[in-house]
Amino acid sequence: MLHLGCRLISNFAPVSALPKPVAGNVEREPALAAKAALILTGFSAVVGQIVLLRELIVVFNGNEMSVGIMLATWLLWTAAGSSVASRIALSEANTRRAVAALNCGMALSLPLTIFALRASRSWFQTVPGELISPLSMMLSSLVCLSVFCGSTGALFGSAARMVKLECAVSARHAAGSAYMFEAVGSSIGGIVASILLLRLLAPFQIAAIVALLNLCMAAVLLLRPTRAQFAAIAGVAVLAAFPLLTTLAPRSQRAAQAQLWRGFHLLGSRDSIYGNLAVTETGEIRSIYSNGVLLANVPDLSVAEESVHYALLEHPAPRRVLLIGGGINGSIAEALKHPTVERIDYVELDPALIAMARQYLPAQSISALADPRVHVHFKDGRSYLRATEERFDAILVNVPDPQTAQLNRFYTVEFFRSARNHLLPGGVLALELRSSEETMSPDLQDFLRCMERTLQQVFPNISVIPGDTIHFFAAMEPGILSEDPHTLMSRLGERKIATQYVGNFIPFRMMPDRMDQVHAQLAPLAATPVNRDFKPIAYYLDMALWSTQFHAGWSRWFRAAAQIRFARLMAALLAASILLAALAGLIPARARRAPAAAAFSVTATGFTLMALQVLLLLAFQSIFGYVYHQLAILIGLGMAGIALGSWLGMRRSAVSRSSSCGRLAFTQFLLAVSAPALIGAISLLALLSAPVSTWIAAQCVFPALAAVSGMLGGYQFPLASAIYLEEGNKRRSLGTLYALDLLGGCAGALLLSTWLIPVFGFWRTTWLCATVNLAPTLLAACASLADQHS
Repeated sequence: MLHLGCRLISNFAPVSALPKPVAGNVEREPALAAKAALILTGFSAVVGQIVLLRELIVVFNGNEMSVGIMLATWLLWTAAGSSVASRIALSEANTRRAVAALNCGMALSLPLTIFALRASRSWFQTVPGELISPLSMMLSSLVCLSVFCGSTGALFGSAARMVKLECAVSARHAAGSAYMFEAVGSSIGGIVASILLLRLLAPFQIAAIVALLNLCMAAVLLLRPTRAQFAAIAGVAVLAAFPLLTTLAPRSQRAAQAQLWRGFHLLGSRDSIYGNLAVTETGEIRSIYSNGVLLANVPDLSVAEESVHYALLEHPAPRRVLLIGGGINGSIAEALKHPTVERIDYVELDPALIAMARQYLPAQSISALADPRVHVHFKDGRSYLRATEERFDAILVNVPDPQTAQLNRFYTVEFFRSARNHLLPGGVLALELRSSEETMSPDLQDFLRCMERTLQQVFPNISVIPGDTIHFFAAMEPGILSEDPHTLMSRLGERKIATQYVGNFIPFRMMPDRMDQVHAQLAPLAATPVNRDFKPIAYYLDMALWSTQFHAGWSRWFRAAAQIRFARLMAALLAASILLAALAGLIPARARRAPAAAAFSVTATGFTLMALQVLLLLAFQSIFGYVYHQLAILIGLGMAGIALGSWLGMRRSAVSRSSSCGRLAFTQFLLAVSAPALIGAISLLALLSAPVSTWIAAQCVFPALAAVSGMLGGYQFPLASAIYLEEGNKRRSLGTLYALDLLGGCAGALLLSTWLIPVFGFWRTTWLCATVNLAPTLLAACASLADQHS
């Protein structure tokens, strides 16, 4: 039941080899130290994971594929660490020393891992700014996460062994206790990181706090201090925190930033609750990035002119304009050149972006923000449309291509409908995407056809202007849009707008043969998909287009994967589930059938819990657009749910095996329906439009869904481990059960984020998750019935 917190279970001795519990011995000091070590392990692991996830989003340009790759490699390395720790037989005293040593290793490895991740981008870039391939992402994750994740796995395994030895309990009880205390620490870490750490401190300062806590834990384990000595250790830590947080951590932060932007002249960098912002300088050009994605180059007059003039010339007399993103490159000043414009509403999610622009970009690029006709709204663009009753003559979507799930939400049917509802009669929606001046590749055609067809689902009238950047325009009323260059040039002259680029480019870009060619290339085919919030296929097609820059094999893989039919995949999974259940049911020995059910259940649950987490994070991203901000609280509440579920499961696991198998089957059935139920609830939340209800959904309902999702997995694991580690069996270990858990978690992390969700959408992916749980549900039910009739 591995989850984002990466809980690890080590190899325990069989029950018959354990010392008997000693009355009154459970609450002695060593037991308290073992539990504290587990809580700190969970705290350190989840805080480290949140920090490193955010780092990977920046290093790999905000691509959600990097999240799936990171989670998979995280699981593999933590499994390796746990496996190594489980194979080393240590006495009680040596186990304490091992835990202390691993605490020290974790303290040192987190800041080194952050530094290595930031430096890793330059390992694979032959020139500064070059994109990083999926293979390079995988290699970077494998190398950079190895030490920290291995230490985390080994630390949990060793601390769990401490619980068994120092509390004098059985392996099964120690497993459940370790699982629960680690989950408690993880939930605390997620909540503290969300409320305090990420808001107030930089990554290296957070790493310094984690390091101090782990060093203090190591000292406590080795010295067994009295209260006075413990106070002295705490005092030394507080004194050490001041130079670490004020001097060493900021210096490390600057050095790591220099590695991340090697080859660039970095002027400044800032972490906000929505992402990392950076400004670089190359000659006279200054560039601003968000999570590694280029937002604007300044000065770049051609882009500033193109981003607004083509759209506003398509409208006979635009008065009210909504600009979503892209207002820091001088485009607002260009829009104000149109004499009929009375008001521009500029929507930008992150206030820190405007602050960075004021500090580092040329004054002329943002001077128009002071114009009384310009009204700046610091909100998500889609949330602004849901909340406002204003209507506009032109809505300009000036955000990057749908390279990520966050950006994809501005190119879906749902967004286009919302924009349509806020257009005045004769209003125009405009957006721009990457293209080609001449021949379009098959991948580029597929991507742009998808955009054309998605617009057609909402707007009856669509026009385009081809070029290196292709401009789409959509309107409800006929006769509004014009593809006649003379009409646009006439309006440009009537409005007395002086341009350096647009006026010269219009006749060339709108030549009749070019217009005919682009219409022929973008005419949707029968198989052309529609991009939706809960089926972000444009994001997948953009990844395929992005992959063509590295190797033709990547593009072929993406295209082949997109051609797999859902019905065939579903049928294959159903057949495999029934076959596996049938084969497992043929196991003659009754003593083996129930453990097989437990093993199948843990594997499927690892996949399902990872699926629930990925679905939850991407759904939040699709609806609200700032999962970077909510990442910590969603993970923390999920871990809190796991802790509560584990506690409940431990209380119910000390029963007959047939009863345990029955509850295991029922829990597995609940896990099977959990993914469809989750997306059903989220679909209802997506319909909310009032600001208060939207805030409640984002801040309360989504974290509650994360907690409930975690509870199912937390409840199931003690049941499965009690069945698998049955009395008297000396060959089975939690190390094996954990390996199956990891296998399911790795598969879920990779498949969902890089293939299933983008291609099949949220709903179909949930039915695939339900099917994965079919075989273990049937097997557990059969094992329960067989035991009842034996």
